[in-house]
Amino acid sequence: MRALSLEEIEFIKILATSDSTILQEGMNEVTRHRLDEEIGTILREYYLENTMNSGTHWNQQFKKAGITEDDGKAAIACARRLGVDIS
Repeated sequence: MRALSLEEIEFIKILATSDSTILQEGMNEVTRHRLDEEIGTILREYYLENTMNSGTHWNQQFKKAGITEDDGKAAIACARRLGVDIS
């Protein structure tokens, strides 16, 4: 199991606390790719862990990083509004 990087933690926290329409306006291709590929994968695995008990251990990593369950849910909702397939 790998640890979340500081950049990943910040990205998830930004998703959890931001308005998706504002993020959409300021998103460039590099950020979009990172959201779709890297952060999207983490959020998908986190979602599956919480809905299907998949055992990915992201809950533990999120808690260690100070990302609450509500933050995780908000980040997933924001990512979905930005077009990331989570489920």
